[in-house]
Amino acid sequence: MANLAKKELIMREMEHIPEPLFNEILDFIYFLKTKALKEKLETAIASESSLKKDWLREEEDNAWQDL
Repeated sequence: MANLAKKELIMREMEHIPEPLFNEILDFIYFLKTKALKEKLETAIASESSLKKDWLREEEDNAWQDL
């Protein structure tokens, strides 16, 4: 299912959700956004530590010294 179709389906479903549940839905959306951001950050940190050994070599310093 395409992203747009999923978004449209979510929007249609929202029309049938009782308004008192809106706060819970919004909280869940914020949770998912935070979770995705945290996972992205953790991946970046893991990549940095695994690549650090290559970045801190003399060959790398020499390759970048003229820039």
